[in-house]
Amino acid sequence: MSPAQQTFISYGPPVSLDIARRVTAAAEAEARANGWPMVIAVMDSAANLVVLHKMDHAQTGSVEIAQAKARSTVRFKRPTHVFEEALAAGGLNLRLLATEGACPLEGGLPLMHQGCLVGAIGVSGMQSTQDAQVAAVGAEAL
Repeated sequence: MSPAQQTFISYGPPVSLDIARRVTAAAEAEARANGWPMVIAVMDSAANLVVLHKMDHAQTGSVEIAQAKARSTVRFKRPTHVFEEALAAGGLNLRLLATEGACPLEGGLPLMHQGCLVGAIGVSGMQSTQDAQVAAVGAEAL
């Protein structure tokens, strides 16, 4: 695809608290269904924290990681698994290590509404694939 044919994602109006709570509740339900204690962060389209939810028994280190995943997703307009895959590929992709704020851990997903990025969800607490599973359920609740 040539640069002229690429579709660019626009930032939309910030996700509301009510919607962020709905996204968080769906993600928490998925985490609970699997017995996974997790931290769920929802940020708006300006990378401002809207909801931070730490489930009982979630590791405290996941508080910062969940926020980093959501923030990275908003700032770079892409899921964090893109960065994880780039680093795993190595080579020139290792330049990513110099990109401030790019979180290379799966579990950060954009929240899209009418083709615009209105926020992001970041989940941490288990393996990255499990974090991503919970984030996906939350994002689908939008």
